[in-house]
Amino acid sequence: MGKRLFKATVVVSSMTLISRLLGFVRDMLIARLFGVDLATDAFFVAFKIPNLLRRLFTEGAFAHALVPVMANHQGVGLALKQFIGKTAGTLAAWTLLITLAAMVLAPLLIMLLAPGFAWQGTQYELAVTLLQIMLPFGLCIVLVAFAGAVLNAHQHYAIPALTPIILNICMIAAALWLAPLMNIPIMALGWGVFAAGIVQILFQVPSLISLGLLPKLTIRLKDPDVSLIIKRLLPAIFSASVTQINLLLDTLVASFLVSGSVSWLYYSDRLVEFPLGILGMGLATVILPNLAKNHATDDGEAFSATLNWGLRWVLLIGMPATIGLFVLAEPMLSTLFQYNEFTINDVHKAGQSLKAYSVGLLGYLFIKILVPGFSSRHDLKTPVRYGIYAMIASLVLNVALVFPLAHAGLALATSLGALINAALLLTKLLKDCVYQPENGWLLFLERVTLASAVMAACLYYFVDDSWWNLWGPVDRIVNLLKWISIGCLAYVLTLILSGLRLRHLTGTSDKIGGF
Repeated sequence: MGKRLFKATVVVSSMTLISRLLGFVRDMLIARLFGVDLATDAFFVAFKIPNLLRRLFTEGAFAHALVPVMANHQGVGLALKQFIGKTAGTLAAWTLLITLAAMVLAPLLIMLLAPGFAWQGTQYELAVTLLQIMLPFGLCIVLVAFAGAVLNAHQHYAIPALTPIILNICMIAAALWLAPLMNIPIMALGWGVFAAGIVQILFQVPSLISLGLLPKLTIRLKDPDVSLIIKRLLPAIFSASVTQINLLLDTLVASFLVSGSVSWLYYSDRLVEFPLGILGMGLATVILPNLAKNHATDDGEAFSATLNWGLRWVLLIGMPATIGLFVLAEPMLSTLFQYNEFTINDVHKAGQSLKAYSVGLLGYLFIKILVPGFSSRHDLKTPVRYGIYAMIASLVLNVALVFPLAHAGLALATSLGALINAALLLTKLLKDCVYQPENGWLLFLERVTLASAVMAACLYYFVDDSWWNLWGPVDRIVNLLKWISIGCLAYVLTLILSGLRLRHLTGTSDKIGGF
């Protein structure tokens, strides 16, 4: 089973890697063509809502609500197709009503998201218009996420993982070809988001047809199955996305800070999303259906072993990713974004928040693995409760840290909130004996800690602080790749010399292989 999970994770992570790389191309273009000013801040604030919906629904919430229920609808037949049709149709109807209401209330939403914009008349009006253009993307993304959850439940992982690429392609096309034709160039990005929602729906249709699961949408407001999904959906959204909600609150507070603060947080968050999306989404997507199956068959040993496998992978990859993001924060931001309108000051400011966000990377990743340990057992109340605790902690820390650290304080508060959330979830699973760590954890921790220390020492020794002042774009790319290679090589060699082997990583037993 370990090898099967490993292969499925590689598929999802590979597709996500392509999407993330295109996302960087998109952000590089936005930074180069639009810079950091009032207009970009307006776009990033307006984009927060459709982007939040994308993250809420496509990065776990629908899966947590739907997959455990679908475990009770085995096979592909008329009953399953009817279940999918009535659930999707009812959700689409509710989402349409909410979307229309949100478009009418867009001025209020912008006021809530960025109250600081109220004193910037043109910026406020631009943000409202952009939000109204992009809100229909939310309707589309609900259907996209539902279709992706159905495909994942049937172990078809590639197409749902590849679908986010479309958003990046549409935004890149809009920035290159539509923006020069518009009086307000930033508006082109809004229309690119609008188009992406429609294209993403169409992209998943062939896969549903091939499985015989393309449904006829019907509205069943009082159907018990539909009611169960909707009842599960809200707590699933919250428990899987507390960090994203905290990021939204960061934007709210950042709107009161100096111009550019929202954009600095956005670009630093984008870099943290790279390892989080590739590893976190890959593992969470693959683990949830297996945990749901383990629970349905009452196989507690396999359930614990699956969690064990996921947690060890998180630590193995998450530790060097954290170190890399922290030590190479400014070189990465400079290499990716320091062109034309994105200045060295923007690199320094975004670097501060990137370092703060990197502190919580392991927390973000552990949450992706630990929440399925509850939702697969139909327990969504516990993650919601702990998520509320973590959110309150983040809000308190926001107030405490924003004054001495400005926008970086907001990022650090979010990171600490994620670590608190992960600690609460793990403690509960251990206390209830749902998760029982397998033998070898202490030795594994020692190996990872040693390798991480060696990697950090190498990076601190080799990284040249003059990169931003003296080097051109090509030099920055070459040296960044060199430093990343040095860090990875030091980490891997130390692991090998300490005794870690490839067979320990893929798993070879009937359970989920240990390290």
